[in-house]
Amino acid sequence: MITLISSLLVFLLVVMLHEFGHFSIAKLSGIKVNEFSIGMGPKIYQKQRGETFYSLRALPVGGYVAMEGEEENSHDPRAFNNVSIVKRMAVVLAGAFMNFVLAFIAFTLIFSIAGYGSNEIEKVISNSPADKAGIQSGDLIIKINENKVKDIYDINSIISKYQKEEMDFQINREGNILNVKIKPEYSVENQMYLIGIISKLDHSILKSISLGANRTLEMSKLILKSIKMMFSGSFKMEYLSGPVGVVQLIGSESSKGFLNFLQILGLISVNLGVFNLLPIPALDGGKFLFLLIEALRGKPIDEKIEQGLSLIGISLLFSLMIYVTIFNDIGRLFNK
Repeated sequence: MITLISSLLVFLLVVMLHEFGHFSIAKLSGIKVNEFSIGMGPKIYQKQRGETFYSLRALPVGGYVAMEGEEENSHDPRAFNNVSIVKRMAVVLAGAFMNFVLAFIAFTLIFSIAGYGSNEIEKVISNSPADKAGIQSGDLIIKINENKVKDIYDINSIISKYQKEEMDFQINREGNILNVKIKPEYSVENQMYLIGIISKLDHSILKSISLGANRTLEMSKLILKSIKMMFSGSFKMEYLSGPVGVVQLIGSESSKGFLNFLQILGLISVNLGVFNLLPIPALDGGKFLFLLIEALRGKPIDEKIEQGLSLIGISLLFSLMIYVTIFNDIGRLFNK
């Protein structure tokens, strides 16, 4: 039951915020919105307020904002096709933007609740590089190779940069400044170079906001790197998950607690944001590309060509989803 409830909640939040992005900017731009729908398929509930129908549909696999003049040309002066190209671009990008906002909020909440690792050492792992160098609990790491550090993220970033090189650590021990040399060791478990310390947790709203923004940016870069690897052939298709796999992952993580739920919510939201910006017809990135071409040409692409490319894009995306669902998601179920 927790898998079903948490999955529905994640999909509703991610989809609702995405579509609300399109909807809110369309309304602010004066574009006529005919329908705002959460879910696809048969209507469960619908209510009209002003000129817009607000709908809840049976299948929680998406949603849409139906704007006048979006799918075909309209003579209505408030139609999507009749407003300025800048307004249309803003409407198209707003959905993905709201996904990044949701991810940022989720990650910021995680750091606000759980705290973040400071530059103060709480524990030194026995027989680790830090232990051999004489590092003690309560020490403050203030510099590494003349680079100032404020938290564990700064420390890990610098260690990752220099990796197995011997580094100069400047330590504040009860007001006394000490200089020690430490050579990190590679951890197979963590798949990174470490010196063997556990940092003391700290709490700060401003720092949590900064870390939330940084986590959103880093996850976006990681997703783009994975997509690049897919096209280069170095990323294996079996690593992908379809709807069934995603639902399983949401249920598994959500059962571990609220922070894990926030983590998976942020990850899925940033994934949707990045994926939607890919220049593939039928996705927001594809629509933005068409608008960019229109801006450069001074006239829109032929409607039939755009619809044909969008149909091809949708077909390829659905084919990929079906392939991943059958061969990856269902395959994993039978292999358990």
